[in-house]
Amino acid sequence: MVTAALDLTPRGMASIEALVNGPIQTNSYAVISSGECLIIDPAWEGERLVEHIYAKHPDAHVLGAVCTHGHADHVGGVAGARAAVGKGFLYELGAKDVLVSRENIEEQRAMWGIDTPDPGEPTRLLAEGDTIELGDICLQVIETPGHTPGGIVLFAATEQGSIAFVGDTLFPGSHGRTDLAGGDEAAILRSLSKLARLLPPDTVCLTGHGDSTTMARELMQNPFMQM
Repeated sequence: MVTAALDLTPRGMASIEALVNGPIQTNSYAVISSGECLIIDPAWEGERLVEHIYAKHPDAHVLGAVCTHGHADHVGGVAGARAAVGKGFLYELGAKDVLVSRENIEEQRAMWGIDTPDPGEPTRLLAEGDTIELGDICLQVIETPGHTPGGIVLFAATEQGSIAFVGDTLFPGSHGRTDLAGGDEAAILRSLSKLARLLPPDTVCLTGHGDSTTMARELMQNPFMQM
C-alpha cells in the first residue's frame, strides 16, 4: 500500500473538547471549527453527547461522527447521535473495519456483558489519503492497522499546531491491545513506525483512552516506536 503524503501547511483553527464516557472510559472528542462539529469516537449515549455539545457550544452544528476504528466502545454512541441530529448525519469509518463493529459488539457482550447499540451502516468509508473538511480545518486519513484491520489516525495541521486523533493505535509509552479479534502485533508496530515517519514531532496525539501525548515524547520514551 502506498502511503499518502501529509499536507503539513497550517490551516484554520479548531476547539477540541474531550468527553470521557462509556463503560470502558473512552475518550470521545467534540471538534469544532467555524461553527461545524464532528464527534470523534462517540463511545456511548450519543444523544447525551449531542445534548452536551449543543448546550455548551450553542453556535455549533453537529455534522456527524468519525470513528478511528470499529470497536464497540468507539462506535457505541453513533446510533444515539444519529437519532439526535436526524437527517444528514454523517458516520465515517475506515473501509477495512466495516465488519468489525458487529463482531466486536458480540465479543464485548460475551467478554464483559456490555450491550452496545448497532451503529448502522457508515455513510462514507475512509482510506489512506482521504480528507474530511470541517469548518476551516482539514482532517487527513492515515491507515494504521494493528489494533483492528481498518484502524485510522486523523491528522490536521492547524494554525494552533498539529493534532492527531490516534484512537487505540498509540498510547503514552505503549500501543493498543492486539489480542482481540482482528488484532495484529506486527501490523501495529508497522503502523507506529509509519506515524513516526509522517507526524511532525510537535503533533499532539489525542488517544482513545487515558492521557494525550506528543509525537516527540513517544519517539523518546515509547519502546514500541523504536522497534
